[in-house]
Amino acid sequence: MTYAKRLQALVPGLAMLAAGMPAWAADTATGTYTAATGGTGGPTDRALNLQPPATEIAAQVYDLHNWMMVVCLIIFVAVFGVMFYSIFKHRKSLGHKPATFHESTAVEVAWTIVPFLIVIGMALPATRTVVGMKDTTNADITIKVTGMQWKWGYDYLKGEGEGISFLSNLSTPRAQVGAPGFQPTEARGDNYLMEVDNEVVVPVKRKIRLITTANDVIHSWSIPAFAVKQDAIPGFVRDTWFKSEHTGTFRGYCSELCGKEHAFMPIVVRVVSDDEYKVWVDTKKKEMAALADDPTKTWTIDELKTKGEKVYSTNCVACHQANGRGTPGMFASLDGSPVVNGPKAEQINVLLHGKKSGKYPTEMPGWKQLSDTDIAAVITYTRNSWTNKAEENIVQPAEVVAARK
Repeated sequence: MTYAKRLQALVPGLAMLAAGMPAWAADTATGTYTAATGGTGGPTDRALNLQPPATEIAAQVYDLHNWMMVVCLIIFVAVFGVMFYSIFKHRKSLGHKPATFHESTAVEVAWTIVPFLIVIGMALPATRTVVGMKDTTNADITIKVTGMQWKWGYDYLKGEGEGISFLSNLSTPRAQVGAPGFQPTEARGDNYLMEVDNEVVVPVKRKIRLITTANDVIHSWSIPAFAVKQDAIPGFVRDTWFKSEHTGTFRGYCSELCGKEHAFMPIVVRVVSDDEYKVWVDTKKKEMAALADDPTKTWTIDELKTKGEKVYSTNCVACHQANGRGTPGMFASLDGSPVVNGPKAEQINVLLHGKKSGKYPTEMPGWKQLSDTDIAAVITYTRNSWTNKAEENIVQPAEVVAARK
């Protein structure tokens, strides 16, 4: 029996509070989960409580939240009730005079023991839940999560799907966002700023371990419906886990302020059945094999420019803008850049290893996670776009392969 139901049984007046619980929480209490009831897997309009729990840990957190809110409410009513009663019944106008005693052993014992019991009553169940949150052993699938400005990288390290790797970017069109000082030119969809091009897919009722890190600044991977929030810190490896009890799509955000595009770094996890997951794994591996271009292939400049434009719009436009002019005071302009118009070896090195600059507060991260063909294509695109007219205007994947060594 959960805390909410215990309280409902003990205090009939809490029935109204319990009735306001979302359907997933009620299902969790009875041990049955239904994908069709309650919640959207993400934020909802005019919601006043936590998101409906999708995991056992999240259900415990939800119950703890309700339990502690009720404890605080009881303390509030009791303390202020006694205080206002005393003020009203023992006011001077009725002839009452203040007591002259200084100490009361009974009162001192009471206000020491009662708070102690209250703290123990709150701490014991909370400790059990926190310990459960930290137990990442016996995971069915292990996924490495890498935060970067401003997207997520996922690598399936162990379990079914091992070897799958992809980047997850915001897929909401920039026309829906608008520019500073300008209204959006396209109607905003239902999942505005909560949609990505590559969702994390996991099987239902399987323990998923997440290993988090970052390659630039501190990020935080968070899905409220799973009760998961784990910082991703450069140079450190942290871990957490979740086990969704039903299928559905769940949404969250990077919840650590990480720079200009912090608001455009959503997280989407799709929980599917075992059979659907096997199909997804097979499909994803075929896609990866198809995208693994032969680095020895010689591309034409038009092929590279076409491919490079897509790579640029997915990975670079957030900082350097579609017109290549960068963000004044933050990110360098690529239009007319001496690096872009200079020897191509330097630009290849910048793409692979990043670059620090005293002129701008945000450094250029390395993009080793991109394929050799993608790096060659985006460099070729920038060298032949806007007003750029580089002499060395084409880079082949083989040159990137050589630069990696």
